[in-house]
Amino acid sequence: MKMAGNAVTCCVALLLVLTSVSAGQTKLKSITGLKKINFAQSVPKHSLLLLYWFANAVDIDANNIISLTFDPNAGDYGSHHYGNYEGLLDPLPWGNEYQYYTIGNLNQETFVPLPPYVRHPPATEYFGRNRDRIIIRIRRQNTQGQDLQRIDQVYITQHYDTSENPGTLYDPHHTYRITVNFLREIRQFSVGQNRQQLGQLRNDFGSNADVSSIRNTWGDLAGLGLLLFIVIQEKYSFKSPNNRPKTMRSPESNFSRSNTNIPRPIRNQGYVAIDVSSDEDQNHSFVTMNIESGFDNNSPPQDSWCKWISICSIVIVLIILLVFLFKKMI
Repeated sequence: MKMAGNAVTCCVALLLVLTSVSAGQTKLKSITGLKKINFAQSVPKHSLLLLYWFANAVDIDANNIISLTFDPNAGDYGSHHYGNYEGLLDPLPWGNEYQYYTIGNLNQETFVPLPPYVRHPPATEYFGRNRDRIIIRIRRQNTQGQDLQRIDQVYITQHYDTSENPGTLYDPHHTYRITVNFLREIRQFSVGQNRQQLGQLRNDFGSNADVSSIRNTWGDLAGLGLLLFIVIQEKYSFKSPNNRPKTMRSPESNFSRSNTNIPRPIRNQGYVAIDVSSDEDQNHSFVTMNIESGFDNNSPPQDSWCKWISICSIVIVLIILLVFLFKKMI
């Protein structure tokens, strides 16, 4: 009996490890990691515009604390409560201190819509198909008698194609966790049409971008245009490689510059009641605008393959252990 109890204990431990491995998300720490994603074929290009907007919409202080600047319960920027009923993300800690919210529904009626460049990008190839979403985890904190909301986790994800009907709304193979330093790096591109700063950013990231052409196309959003070129277009460019030496500066060194380019007024940081009556993830018949071509959800990134290899290895070890223990019992 003692040996049988040990077998059960070992099985439980291995299953816990298996669960932790399967729940992991690929983490994006920099633009270099972003460039490895297969945009247009695996992930909508529009998600980059949504991510750029979010990086500049929130406040990030010197201690890497992300402050909420809008009210997700009021539907601001196409947001609402996300119940995580599919198990896409880790379960919330016990209690009511944490909540998940999803942001970026282009079809949701709201008094605070996403800016025009997200809804109607200057370049048609980046038009939104209403499939990309940002998911945030908010932590409620009581500081000196004041209820504050802080964002402690950020994810970029997407809806499955409605024709695939896999029984879940969000695609776990293309859900990425975004770090604070990565958000800071994106904020460096909030430089408007400033030719000197655009040229410096181009050199910092070792790019061969034509700054003048980007300024003509994107205007005041030339920084965003440069980011898109570096992440997507340059990867498929047949131009000769850039010989400029990279002079990368850390996101922290650009903290003051990124904070002064775009005003970020704080509309609502107080805690508000949660309304779950309109959960998008509860309604599996939700209709999205599916006009993206060439989308392939059957090509998970390398991290997903590594995850499955780890899972298979644990299962094999579990089987071997059970066989060994049963032989001992006999």
